[in-house]
Order: sequence, then C-alpha cells, then structure tokens
Amino acid sequence: MAIEVGRVCTKLLGREADKNCVIVEVVNKNFVVVSGPKELTGVKRRRCNIKHLEPWDAKINVEKGASDATLKEAILKAKIEGYS
Repeated sequence: MAIEVGRVCTKLLGREADKNCVIVEVVNKNFVVVSGPKELTGVKRRRCNIKHLEPWDAKINVEKGASDATLKEAILKAKIEGYS
C-alpha cells in the first residue's frame, strides 16, 4: 500500500492507537505528518513513523499540507465507511 498524501490510516502505537487519521504530508522515507482531524477522531496533527500506521485501501483527494478544516470537509464528502 502506498504511503502518500490523502491515504487513510489507522495508528497502531502511542496514545492515539486504534484511531483513524489521514496522511497530509510525507516528510521522508520514515516519517509522515498525519491528522484526524482532532475534532473528528481525536488525532492531533503530528509527525508519525510510518511503521506505526496501518494504511487502508481508501484515499481522499487533498493537497499536501491541507488544513484540518479542508481535511474534515473532504472526509465527510468522501463518506469513508468506518472512519470516525
């Protein structure tokens, strides 16, 4: 599964384990920036090791570094099953 901007994932480790998020920026081969956004899933925008993510088949259409408001709108519009 490709690690790319807009890919929906589940966090596997840390205080936000088992919560869903979306990749908003690829930092390098090991790290990405993810966001829930916080008001939807409780995942704050933060850097995350890709080893701590389980990517889904689902992908939403957002630009690199999209704001949480834009992200929330895109997620609700995409109606991803099981995302919350």
